[in-house]
Amino acid sequence: MENKQSFFSALKDEVVRGLSPSRSRSKSPARTASPISGLLRRKKHNPDSSVARSASLRPLGETLTPLIEGPDPDASENGDPKRIGSGLGHWMKGQLSRAPSVSYKRSDLRLLLGVMGAPLAPVHVCSTDPLPHLSIKDTPIETSSAQYILQQYLAASGGLKLQSSIRNAYAMGKVRMVASEFETATKVVKNRNASRCAESGGFVLWQMNPDMWYVELVVGGSKVHAGCNGKLVWRHTPWLGAHTAKGPVRPLRRALQGIDPRTTASMFADARCIGEKNINGEDCFILKLCTDPETLKSRSEGPAEIIRHVLFGYFSQKTGLLVHIEDSHLTRIQSNGGDAVYWETTINSFLGDYKPVEGIMIAHSGHSVVTLFRFGEMAMSHTKTKMEEAWTIEEVAFNVPGLSVDCFIPPADLRTGSVSEACELPQDERGKNSLAVHRAKVVALEKSHNCSIDNMIWKMEI
Repeated sequence: MENKQSFFSALKDEVVRGLSPSRSRSKSPARTASPISGLLRRKKHNPDSSVARSASLRPLGETLTPLIEGPDPDASENGDPKRIGSGLGHWMKGQLSRAPSVSYKRSDLRLLLGVMGAPLAPVHVCSTDPLPHLSIKDTPIETSSAQYILQQYLAASGGLKLQSSIRNAYAMGKVRMVASEFETATKVVKNRNASRCAESGGFVLWQMNPDMWYVELVVGGSKVHAGCNGKLVWRHTPWLGAHTAKGPVRPLRRALQGIDPRTTASMFADARCIGEKNINGEDCFILKLCTDPETLKSRSEGPAEIIRHVLFGYFSQKTGLLVHIEDSHLTRIQSNGGDAVYWETTINSFLGDYKPVEGIMIAHSGHSVVTLFRFGEMAMSHTKTKMEEAWTIEEVAFNVPGLSVDCFIPPADLRTGSVSEACELPQDERGKNSLAVHRAKVVALEKSHNCSIDNMIWKMEI
């Protein structure tokens, strides 16, 4: 039996030996191996293992190396060159080691990662909470119709009983991102070399009940990682360091893109059915979810006020599955003594290539189009930026042995001062006064922490 040890047994061994994110993330980010993906190295696979995985797995015996926080020209860690393997892990390491495309601006890459890297869902939901009981008595038709559609969605996705048995989950995939279009009041500039300028990368995602998740995204030589321990959400970017997110604990939006049907159903539990629409030749029901004012207020900070956040889900009338999701939120930024500026961020995601994994239907590919629309009181001052992302899911697994709450502990250098979602908007277009407010907050945080590492992170050029 020893020579047939499965990947997940090897994973458990790695966790026991101390390779959990709680240990690794507190070390120097420049030379530390990725904590989560470091658990992905495989030993010999047991073909008779009872743990099923996605049909698109790599050949047996292939080794995956861990992602690293930054370029590692020595291709080794702790003097062990054997850590460097082949396949997807080797390819991912190459993404970290290389610089962005020559024709690609650093500001564009930052915008891509800031807006598309790890966006959150609109409201807090817990996948372990019971779904509302289907009832038509004293219930508006829009609400009862939505509940019926969600019942069909859960059944088409594998059934509530099977999905409720999932304690944790893991997914890994590839992504391609590109800024495809920029529009002003007088001209439209399209990226004619979008295929060559697109930045490739990959991500790993871990989830655990209740409300815990961790994600790493590597694109164009830069990495964004974020997590939630069930009590707070944090994110780390190369330009802001590690910081908490404003507002309540919320799921990762990437998990709603066909990876986590149970959380998706919980997200739309209070939605209303507002009609039907044909999406790519498929008739769909539309469910609409609006964020309550209290949640919007808790997510606002300083000069940035989130006015609304709406989520639309398009469920196929033929298959019952989620095929399209639209996420839109509007932010108002009032600079001192200046005109108000509005930012509308819209993310349209199309899901497809559904395949069963342990009986649960998972979307193995998709495409997102993100639009950043900036406008103000002056009619001719608007700008619009269009970005695109395509992704494929390489591996999926459920109920991974050895995964514990220790794997979701926030980094040791996490800042207590939170940063709102507006900080990911282009800095040079938010007004000098609002930028000064942001920098003043950064200085205050530096003084409160008085840490040389913090100073180095926050004083990076904005």
